[in-house]
Amino acid sequence: MTRQPNARPSILHLLNDGGDELSARIIEAQARQHEVRVVNLRGSELSYEQLVDEIFAHDKVVSW
Repeated sequence: MTRQPNARPSILHLLNDGGDELSARIIEAQARQHEVRVVNLRGSELSYEQLVDEIFAHDKVVSW
């Protein structure tokens, strides 16, 4: 995947045990300056292959 010249950096947040107040505050703050995607692994219907694709499609990955 090639990024557009003026695109904002992207961050994927993986919530292993669901979110909490800290993760919600950090995600909200990062969303102001980054493209953010949140995946709750507890309720995710993503396949393993889709999850791996998401990981490689983002600039940064944070696992909570």
